[in-house]
Amino acid sequence: MAVTDAQVRKMSEELSKSNNLSRAALKSGMDRKTARKYRDAGQVPSQLVQPRSWRTRNDPFEEDWADMTVMLTDAPELEAKALFEHLVGLRPGRYEEGQVRTFQRRVREWRALHGPPKTVFFPQQHRPGEAMQTDFTWATELGVTIAGEPYEHMLCHAVLPYSNWEWATICFSESFVAMSEGVQAAVFRLGRTPEWHQTDNSSSATHRVSDGNGKRTFNDDYASLMRHLDMKPRTTGIGEKEQNGDVEALNGALKRRLKQHLLLRSSRDFDSVEDYRSWLEGVLQLANGLRSGKMKEELAAMSMLRVDRLPSYKAVDVGVSKWSTIRVKRNTYSVPSRLIGERLKVRIHDDRLEVFHGTTLQASIERLRARHEHRIDYRHVIWSLVRKPWAFERYRYRDDLFPSLTFRQAYDALCDALSGRNADIAYLRVLHLAASTLEADVELALECLLSEGELPLPDAVKALVVPLQTPAVPDMKPFDPCLKVYDGLLVEGVAK
Repeated sequence: MAVTDAQVRKMSEELSKSNNLSRAALKSGMDRKTARKYRDAGQVPSQLVQPRSWRTRNDPFEEDWADMTVMLTDAPELEAKALFEHLVGLRPGRYEEGQVRTFQRRVREWRALHGPPKTVFFPQQHRPGEAMQTDFTWATELGVTIAGEPYEHMLCHAVLPYSNWEWATICFSESFVAMSEGVQAAVFRLGRTPEWHQTDNSSSATHRVSDGNGKRTFNDDYASLMRHLDMKPRTTGIGEKEQNGDVEALNGALKRRLKQHLLLRSSRDFDSVEDYRSWLEGVLQLANGLRSGKMKEELAAMSMLRVDRLPSYKAVDVGVSKWSTIRVKRNTYSVPSRLIGERLKVRIHDDRLEVFHGTTLQASIERLRARHEHRIDYRHVIWSLVRKPWAFERYRYRDDLFPSLTFRQAYDALCDALSGRNADIAYLRVLHLAASTLEADVELALECLLSEGELPLPDAVKALVVPLQTPAVPDMKPFDPCLKVYDGLLVEGVAK
């Protein structure tokens, strides 16, 4: 067994006490001859090790290594594994898969000794109150559920690099609306604004119109937001996300913190989005409380916020087609049919659309994320469909007229028992009943009929639903007021 530095130091210590080499060697756990060697050398084992300048085995790549270095010199971005696979193809049967690690080490050594210079990253010294960095990060990996349903979402994450104070808002896309909501939530919580706001080159802040030197220019909406908040906008270089390094690093730290607090909570399920948002803000407040020292410096260096909050939505005017639909952001949504031919104002929030006729809210619709999608509410069109049932068979958005799997199963059962036109008419009458009463009651009635093997005909469904919709009239006696009580109160007031 090799002698360690600690053993030699122990031997030297014992030798200085007794001047007896045998006893010192015994107490330090080494042979007397070994002890004499290190006593005479006056050095510990690590100081006696000489760097090896020779190979202990033959170099398996010696014959081809010169060609490999030429290729690495011509194309420094070549990866070692790809180069090894190329070498195997040139020399079939000469090299084995198990040699790839050795080859990778050789390439790594060559890059360190002869490779091109690498990019140097320079740590920056942040100044209090100088800038806020904002970035988007996916939070679906947290595994949060809302009422048992998976909740796919992002976080708009704002950070002050000097103190690492942070705030985050729930969003669903890297849109300007989400950026506006996130930035304003952060600065209005602070009550102050830094000099700069920094983000990457996402479309929420910039667009592709070039000014001739490769830089992206700011969107009008984003530039207007920065002017309103009295902050100067700046972006990272294109492809240089490390310039937003503080918020990029804290994205991961934030999600790790949230995962830990979810474990402490013992559940990832929340009753509503508002409950989840409240919990998220509580975690952020707790983390920011630990940064109060540097935050005092930040707040002292920032400007007071002297403006009102801008609405976090984009408003557009749309017309209602004869199909009772509107087109917003290349997606189709249905609206009440009484609005056909009217012009509506739509407020586009990050998670929903608010549809107004004049100043009156007509509908609030969950916003679609993709493009060329559609969301049709059967309640908006069923009144016309029951009068034109032949339109149902080839209706472009027919799949949207099945509110749940139960309704689809009921339609399939009707198709199996009735002819096509009669099945359509029967189903539309059931759907009309759902629009007229409560969808949940109709769905429950359909489940009962299907489970008992009965055909879900409209009259059978109505027989189960209508009694649920008829409230019992309470038996109340007529109220006979006694006005003398009030006279007594008046007399009492005069007496006082």
